[in-house]
Amino acid sequence: MNDTIPGNLHVANDVLADMVGNAALECYGVVGMAAPSAVDGIAKILPASRLRRGVVVTSTDAGVHVELYVVIEYGTNINTVSQNLIDQVTFALTEYARVPLDGVEVHVQGVKVRK
Repeated sequence: MNDTIPGNLHVANDVLADMVGNAALECYGVVGMAAPSAVDGIAKILPASRLRRGVVVTSTDAGVHVELYVVIEYGTNINTVSQNLIDQVTFALTEYARVPLDGVEVHVQGVKVRK
């Protein structure tokens, strides 16, 4: 069935944030998501039910801009993990949600030993 239906599809930013959070946790080296504002300089890992709080999605004229706040596993290369994270999130948003992407920023809030 290849019928094209005229109209527009709008995906809520919360839905995109959930997709980004799940894609981020699938990346090797990511221990978890952190809140955007680390109180007292200490990043706390958010539970899986609150992944959306570690992702900030904003709509711009060029598309969707994503900011990720993550905690990286100790002993991994931060640059490599960050680039893999950007690639994974870009793939998820362009292939699954089909939204134009303005950019992806990764903010490493901390480093932690995986248990």
